[in-house]
Amino acid sequence: MTLREAFALGKDLLKNKIEEYETDAWLLLEGACGCTRNDLYLRGNDPLSEEQETLYKEYLEKRSRRIPVQHILGVQCFCGLDFIVTPDVLCPRQDTEILIEEAIKRIRPGSSILDMCTGSGCIILTLLHFVKDCKGTAADLSEKALAVAVQNAKKLEKECTFIHSDLFENIEGRYDVIVSNPPYIATKEIEALEPEVRDMEPRMALDGMEDGLFFYRKIVSASVQYLNPEGWLMFEIGYDQGEQVSEMMKSAGYVDVKVVGDLAGLDRVVIGKLLQEV
Repeated sequence: MTLREAFALGKDLLKNKIEEYETDAWLLLEGACGCTRNDLYLRGNDPLSEEQETLYKEYLEKRSRRIPVQHILGVQCFCGLDFIVTPDVLCPRQDTEILIEEAIKRIRPGSSILDMCTGSGCIILTLLHFVKDCKGTAADLSEKALAVAVQNAKKLEKECTFIHSDLFENIEGRYDVIVSNPPYIATKEIEALEPEVRDMEPRMALDGMEDGLFFYRKIVSASVQYLNPEGWLMFEIGYDQGEQVSEMMKSAGYVDVKVVGDLAGLDRVVIGKLLQEV
């Protein structure tokens, strides 16, 4: 089987099962063979090895069962960095890059940063990569997720303190910045999600309880005890949660509260600064 024939096979097998079938067929072929898009045009008639062909077919069979590409390949690119992913963490998403962009605008070199509900560690480790000399701390209730985050820190050669904690339960000290992408999907809405998310990603990282706002309430109310004067609190949010989360923050004493949209114009991030202590 040639490279071109393998790609055609992949598209054909996934066409009636996966919406982004062409993209996924290519990503899996790339993962199985180590090829690039240019190779498809320049070396399309080159044969796959027996091992490559077998691996590619295994990948396609898994994808046809709606296993996410990221879980099949074990990696996801986020802000130009490759992160290890497993079924124990949410796959890093492009939407979260908006939170990274807004945080980088406000974090000064040397700042202390807390990432609450860290999952794979993609937020804190990306910030430590792009803003120099910062001190990173990350917390999560899932020990399995923390194990993945530790692997990513080693892979990216970043120093970060990881804490097993139910929100702020085991957190000490104060920080200049708190960032968080907490669970924010209302429980009743989870069943309507795509199978790749509903069935393959950790429910505890998705479920924001009855109205999806449970963790925002908890984090906003407690955060004032863990931020330095004029420290920043920054959240990723659901598309319809901007007004509610921003009002929570204002009521807790945050100023300069701002809702930031994503590339589709939907609310994606809320940021605010804690009033300086008198």
